[in-house]
Amino acid sequence: MSNIDYKNPNLILETSDLEPGEITWRSPSNLAIVKYWGKYGQQLPKNPSLSLTLSSSFTEMLLEYRPRETSESGISLEFFFHQEANEPFKEKLVKYLESVTDIFPFLRQLDLTIYTGNSFPHSAGIASSASSMSALALCLTSLEHELFETLDDDAEFDRKASYVARLGSGSACRSIFSKAALWGETGEVTGSSNLFAVPMGEGLHSVFSDMHDDILIASTATKSVSSRAGHSLMENHPFAEVRYADAKRNLSRLIPALRTGDLEEFGRIAESEALTLHGLMMSSNPSYILLKPNTLEMIERLRQYRADTKHPVYFSLDAGPNLHVLYPEGIIHEVRGFIEEELKPLCEDEKYLEDWVGNGPEQV
Repeated sequence: MSNIDYKNPNLILETSDLEPGEITWRSPSNLAIVKYWGKYGQQLPKNPSLSLTLSSSFTEMLLEYRPRETSESGISLEFFFHQEANEPFKEKLVKYLESVTDIFPFLRQLDLTIYTGNSFPHSAGIASSASSMSALALCLTSLEHELFETLDDDAEFDRKASYVARLGSGSACRSIFSKAALWGETGEVTGSSNLFAVPMGEGLHSVFSDMHDDILIASTATKSVSSRAGHSLMENHPFAEVRYADAKRNLSRLIPALRTGDLEEFGRIAESEALTLHGLMMSSNPSYILLKPNTLEMIERLRQYRADTKHPVYFSLDAGPNLHVLYPEGIIHEVRGFIEEELKPLCEDEKYLEDWVGNGPEQV
């Protein structure tokens, strides 16, 4: 599917007949177990990644549309984040919407208003770009279907939404699917592509399909280096090629572990990938550190707890300081007790988010 192309100059409206309308989607963040770090071309990954789709960390987005009142050619957008106008976010979205007008040419014919908000802190390493750009992609794809009735097939709808989400944020293309998703071409999975993600929830062992991911907030401060900047530092990274080969090896170990319910193998890969991601940041030029002292203290305590109890509880990290604690439903009472007692005091304002593997986006 490397030659797929969604450009469609025929998607032009007869605006005199158009009634104003609105579309709302709620789309979750996701946690990559095998990480994507390094890209080329137009948001294409240097290695495949595999993520678990979250549930309670989501963006909700309302897109209102009506026929354009002026004859200007650019994108007409009003934008509100948590009920307030946000100029930097609006500028990013206008730029993105401009970039997809060859896919959705009718966007230039509309006055758009977006109201959006997150259930979690943005820019702190919980992949807010994944939830927000997937929500926007779903709104746009739904809008196309509403106006032109082009996407009756659910799988084709999801594929297009994933493709469009990727253009805004690579990791967003994985948020379209329930439970788990794979993005990036690999011989391990038929139909996999660099252009969009594919669902992996079907073959998932039951122990992973309701796995918990409690997100311990070490810091809500905006990251010192954005993920976009971090990806570009991989271009001349001395360990880049070794990293991409390592990610592919980890993926080939992770897929069977997810199918058979091998928690130990899953945990080894999750932790190794998380630390490798931050190791790449520390060894890039210029180098930078997103981990906080309390992140490391949490990791130490979690590893000690695992050694003492033999419970299958593991950690992961996104591109930020906040620790994701992963464990199966069967030990929730024991692990939550440990988190409350040992890890919660290390969190900023003693805050952590209770999350778990979820069923993907929903139209509201």
